Amino acid sequence: MNTSELTAYEIAVAQFDKAAAYLDLKPGQCEMLRRPKCELAVNFPIRMDDGSEQVFTGYRVQHSTARGPAKGGIRYHPSVTLDEMRAMAMWMTWKCAVVNIPFGGAKGGVICDPTTLSRRELESLTRRYASEISLLMSPEGDIPAPDVNTDGQIMAWIMDTYSTRRGYYTPAVITGKPIELGGSLGRAEATGRGVMLSTLEAMKYRGIDPEGATLAVQGFGKVGAPTAYLLQDKGCRIVAITDISGSIYHPKGLDVRDVLRYAREHGNLIAGYPLADSIEADEFLGLDVDVLAPCALEKAITAKNAPRIRAKIVVEGANGPTTPDAEDILADKGIFLVPDVLANAGGVTVSYFEWVQGLQCFFWSEQEVNARLDEIMVRSFGDVLRTAEEKKVGMRVAAYILAIDRVARAHALRGTYP
Repeated sequence: MNTSELTAYEIAVAQFDKAAAYLDLKPGQCEMLRRPKCELAVNFPIRMDDGSEQVFTGYRVQHSTARGPAKGGIRYHPSVTLDEMRAMAMWMTWKCAVVNIPFGGAKGGVICDPTTLSRRELESLTRRYASEISLLMSPEGDIPAPDVNTDGQIMAWIMDTYSTRRGYYTPAVITGKPIELGGSLGRAEATGRGVMLSTLEAMKYRGIDPEGATLAVQGFGKVGAPTAYLLQDKGCRIVAITDISGSIYHPKGLDVRDVLRYAREHGNLIAGYPLADSIEADEFLGLDVDVLAPCALEKAITAKNAPRIRAKIVVEGANGPTTPDAEDILADKGIFLVPDVLANAGGVTVSYFEWVQGLQCFFWSEQEVNARLDEIMVRSFGDVLRTAEEKKVGMRVAAYILAIDRVARAHALRGTYP
C-alpha cells in the first residue's frame, strides 16, 4: 500500500496498530484508543468589515482524557479538516504520555486564511470560535494552545472570552499566552528547544560531535527558527533553511539570527536572503548533512522524496512530517529517526508548566523552566531509546509502545463507567 495516499488520521491509526502489536491489549482497549473520545464541529457567522456575513467552520477533537485534561493546539488554515484534527489529537495523547505529563490529547482548528482577515475580523472569529467550543474548554477539562497561524494574541482573546463567560479571570484555561497575562517564560522557544535537545541526544547516540555538525532545517517558523539558532548556539552549522518562499544554502553555515532578522523585514519569508545561495526543494532534501529537521507541515517526507535524503539523522520538529512508507525507506538507508511525539514535545511540556503556574498563580524563572524542560526531554529520549533497543524496533514504534502502555494502564485503572 502507498501510505503516502493515506489521510493523516489513517496514518495515525496505522502507527498505533504497529506499536499496539507489541502490547498485550484487549480488543476493546485497542478499539477505544483508535478512536477520538469527542468530536465537535461548529459553523458560525462573522460580520466582515464590509458589512457582509461569512460562515466559518471550526473543530475541536478530544482523543483521550484518561491521564488528565485534553491538551492541544488550535490552528487557522484553509486546509484544516476533521480528519486532520483527529490525527493531531491522537498524536497529542501519545506525545503527552511519552514525556509523562498528566494530559490527554486534543486538537482544534478553523478553516480560514488568516492573512486575508483584518485584525477586527480575526478577533471576532477567534472570540466566536472560543464561545462555540467553550462547552469543552476548562482548566480541568480541555486546555488549548497556539498552533499553525495562531499566537499569543489569539490565545489572549480566547482566554478573555472564556473568562468573561465565567465571570472571573481564568488564566489556566489556555497556554501560550502573553507573559503579561500569565504566560510562561520560555514558552516561545519551548518546541524548538525540545527539538534541539532531541537532536543533541541523537547525535550523542550516533557518535556525532555537535561542534561543526551540519544541519538542514525545513520550515522557519515558531519551531524551525528556534531549533536552528539554538543548535547553532551549540556549535552546529546550519547550512540550509527552507520555507514556503524557497530554500537557501551556505556550505560554511548560515547566521541563523541574521536570516531571522531578514525574514521579519520581508514578510516572514527567507527568499532573497543575500548572504546565501538559492536552491531547489529537491536539492534541499538531498543535501549531504548530519541532521535533517523537518519543522513545517505533515507529509513533508514521502516515498517519492525519501530515497534522496542523505542525512544521518532525521528529527521531526513538525507533526507527522514522515509518511509510514517513507519511514521504511529511511530505516532501510540506516537513517536514525527521532519521531515527532518525542522530538517536538517541548512545547506541550512547557504548556504543562504554564498550566501549573496559572493554577497556582506562582511563576518560575526562565532558567527554572528551561532546566525542567531539559531534564524531561533527556529522560524521555533515554526511555524511548531503551525501549527501542529492548524491543528491537525503531524510535517511533518504541515511543508509541511507551505511550500506549501508559494510557492503556490509566484506562484500566479508572475502569469503565457505569
